[in-house]
Amino acid sequence: MPTPDFVLDLRARIGHDLLWLPGVSAVVVRPGADGGDEVLLVRRADNGAWTPVTGIIDPGEEPAVAGAREVLEEAEVVAVAERLTWVHTLPPMEYANGDRSQYLDLTFRFRWVSGEPGPGDGENTDARWFGVDALPPMSDEMVARVASALEPEGPTRFVA
Repeated sequence: MPTPDFVLDLRARIGHDLLWLPGVSAVVVRPGADGGDEVLLVRRADNGAWTPVTGIIDPGEEPAVAGAREVLEEAEVVAVAERLTWVHTLPPMEYANGDRSQYLDLTFRFRWVSGEPGPGDGENTDARWFGVDALPPMSDEMVARVASALEPEGPTRFVA
């Protein structure tokens, strides 16, 4: 996955130290032909995992705008944010090069507007719609993100 320039600039100053980064998960939903909902998922190029569209929020960028940008870049789909569904912190992670990061994930439910999915900017090898009852295997973390966006409208989930 390409690293944003602002992260590379920070890494030049802090080395491999833990870097706190805000991220967004965009769970895009549209009505399916069978009357049920479909969810847009992408297959990551780095590890082959199916996930909703995810990305790092650029400095000064509104989170919902970042989600819409990532959906267009990564999956060639236009979508609009409907609501924030989950706010949570991921455990610290270490990359192969020794960089350490920890992410604040903001999961949004997005409504599909137009476009048919494709792998977009090269961060993914596939992008497609899945019926909510026919999702491919995903990590527990990604299942939870999708589930939060499919819950009936209600308060955003968070830890207090």
